Amino acid sequence: MRKFTPLALVLTAACSIMLISPAVQTGTMVPSGIAFAQQSWRTEFDDLCGKTQECDALSTEELKTLIERCDKLKERIETLDETQRKVYLKRLQMCRDLFAFMLEAKEKNKP
Repeated sequence: MRKFTPLALVLTAACSIMLISPAVQTGTMVPSGIAFAQQSWRTEFDDLCGKTQECDALSTEELKTLIERCDKLKERIETLDETQRKVYLKRLQMCRDLFAFMLEAKEKNKP
């Protein structure tokens, strides 16, 4: 049987930690690709709700698109665990409501 050198043991341990670390960070023991797919909704959420600061400058078409994106994202958020689902659905609904309000206001004031 061959003996491992200390360098080989350190490299093996480092590689193992790198492979496990995404699962440890998310609290699940899943491959990092799956964890990333589960978190892709968060990127969409941040992008959508980040637009609330500038929604008064958006066109009616842009607001309609944002509302549609909110509706699609809602379906993805509904698959999360209970705590995340409650928090993010409420926040998403608030963003959607603001977009809908701005759309209605712009359409009312249209000549």
